[in-house]
Amino acid sequence: MQRYNVDGLSFDFSDNWQVSQYDVWSFYRNQVSRMWNGIKALDLLAVAPNKTAWLIEVKDYRQQQRTKPSELGDEVAHKVFDTLAALIPAKNCANDAGEKQIARAVTLARSLRVVLHLEQPAKHSKLRPIAISPADVKQKIRQLLKPVDAHPLVVSKANLGALEWCVN
Repeated sequence: MQRYNVDGLSFDFSDNWQVSQYDVWSFYRNQVSRMWNGIKALDLLAVAPNKTAWLIEVKDYRQQQRTKPSELGDEVAHKVFDTLAALIPAKNCANDAGEKQIARAVTLARSLRVVLHLEQPAKHSKLRPIAISPADVKQKIRQLLKPVDAHPLVVSKANLGALEWCVN
């Protein structure tokens, strides 16, 4: 079992997956992010045995709200775009062999899937029981990233659906 800690959440993947925390890659930190201001990174890249690449962004609003709910879909789309753009040079130019391997696996994947893992405060208010509408965020991501993934997912620990990894 492979375990990755992102924003205090533990993501567990089977050993037959290729997984990496992209936002800590030396290629991203030391080369790509220094190209100009505003380049963003996804949290996790995961490639399943069936060659599906999962682009995973994690937001835990139980601790603190970093992005305005109305801007969350835009931020996820921006991170997906920037990450995908960086993977082409990473597969050839990254200094770390593991980073090269994951970049190559994602770029050779049969399909790309986008997932926003969103944890929300237990109770927002009486009028609005949830702080952020997962359906609204999903719709915004779908509009912006339709060429990448026409069916993005917005999930939480309580609602992982049929995803093949666990979150604690």
